[in-house]
Amino acid sequence: MKRTLGYLKPYAGRTALALVTKTAGSISELVLPYLLSYIIDELTPRKDVTAIWITGAAMLFFSLLALFGNIVANRLSAVVAGSMTRALRHDLFRKTSYLKCRQVDELTVPSLISRLTSDTYYVNQMVARTMRMGVRAPILLAGGLLFCFLLNAKLALVLVAVIPVVAVPLFFITRKSVPMYLAVQRNGDRMVRTVQEDITGIRVIKALSRTEHESEKFGGVASDLASSEFRAQRVMSLTNPLTSLILNLGLVAVIVAGAFLSAEAGDITGFLTYFIIVLNAMLGISRIFVILSRGTASAERIEKVLALDEREQVEEHPAGDPAYAVEFKDVSFSYGGQKEHLTDISFALKRGAALGIIGPTGCGKSTIVNLLLRLYDADSGAVYVDGQDVRSFPPDMLRKKFGVVFQNGYLMAASIRENIDYGRDLPEEAIFRAARCAQAEEFIAALPDGYDHDLAQKAGNLSGGQKQRLLIARALAASPAVIVLDDSSSALDYATDAALRRALQREYAGATRIVVAQRVSSVKNCDLILVLDDGCVTGAGTHEELMRTCAEYRAIAETQMGEAV
Repeated sequence: MKRTLGYLKPYAGRTALALVTKTAGSISELVLPYLLSYIIDELTPRKDVTAIWITGAAMLFFSLLALFGNIVANRLSAVVAGSMTRALRHDLFRKTSYLKCRQVDELTVPSLISRLTSDTYYVNQMVARTMRMGVRAPILLAGGLLFCFLLNAKLALVLVAVIPVVAVPLFFITRKSVPMYLAVQRNGDRMVRTVQEDITGIRVIKALSRTEHESEKFGGVASDLASSEFRAQRVMSLTNPLTSLILNLGLVAVIVAGAFLSAEAGDITGFLTYFIIVLNAMLGISRIFVILSRGTASAERIEKVLALDEREQVEEHPAGDPAYAVEFKDVSFSYGGQKEHLTDISFALKRGAALGIIGPTGCGKSTIVNLLLRLYDADSGAVYVDGQDVRSFPPDMLRKKFGVVFQNGYLMAASIRENIDYGRDLPEEAIFRAARCAQAEEFIAALPDGYDHDLAQKAGNLSGGQKQRLLIARALAASPAVIVLDDSSSALDYATDAALRRALQREYAGATRIVVAQRVSSVKNCDLILVLDDGCVTGAGTHEELMRTCAEYRAIAETQMGEAV
């Protein structure tokens, strides 16, 4: 919570002004019943019209001061809370963008989305409401009690006796509600994850006629969220009725006590007004407790992310062989720490050479790419690029060496030119060359605006093959030293795939190429082919060598290409 509130420091001046104006407005409200009591008990019996007019003018002045003081304070609190939340959300997004992949796996993407949206909103509400009600309510409570003693000390004692009876239950209710709101937010994360999965896979769901099944699954998740919210609200809903009951009983006691003590009419009128002010202040404080409970739970979740060390440490490690562009030496790795996803992987690739990686789904092909880019660190062994351990590179310097196309590529809602360039300010010729090599030039030219044609969200206005060609063009545009294509031609027909391979060899002959594929035709011309199965290398060599020595590779090749291979 301390770290979150630290975001208020840049707005200390506005915060102080809001507190001062809110204090002035609240005190002005407290003066009004006292002046009214004075008019009734002192001035009216004397029929002092001049004094009544003067006191009435004073009441008008304090009414206007209360009005404008509260308006200004409320606007300032909205500005401060909005500015503070914007800065907090920006830092949280930046932190999230730089998190290590392992950290994202642990937190989960839906939880991060929920923290960036719902949790920052609840923190905003906590700050804004606290600056308004959190200042006003205690002043009205304390000031109301003070003026009650000034009017009639004996009647004020009745009111004082009521306050602890209200405060103690509020404290225990609030303490119990915080873990309940944490449970609400965990269930909110689950709902975000379910919605995200269903929207992403909506076509598959419809194709398999699983709409009803997914609706039932969502209903269960939504029911869990509603149940946890109901439990939290059921506890917090006790605050207002309980406070109202106790204070209303106290109000009856004040009236009865006033009758026995023969208090003056002005005192009774003023005292009842102050009692209502105190009642509303106590209700305001109870509402603040509700908001603080939820805001505190959200702040804890946000601070958990902000406290993470996302920096990828640059470490000194022994160098490898500088003759190789890429080298894996006895590398083993596990995502969860229980089952190994790669075991003792070793290979070396010279500059300008091509590596093909083939194997069944889930065998660890993409994991090799993740380790090469240092998206994850190997559990044992070492990964080298240009003879240097990847852990010895600054992350940006390492990744600038690569042009990568992942299995699930990302295209933004922008022009084709912007998607290929991706904010790198590349020369036009580099963009055109990359598109030409990626076999995208022809379909781009056929579009109404060519390279300035705008893509829909997730490039919904392109076919699968067109998307893959744009992603390949983006990877090639900066002329990287190492080109990594991770199953990036699965949506291309054989002729386009073959044309792409020829263009890569012609246009980017000096680049080292790593091709992860399911098709033998995509890797058969590589200088080295790795056959993976369950995280282990079961074969390594050229196409011809593997056809003689590796039964798994031979079976794949014969299945895909026939016995003629």
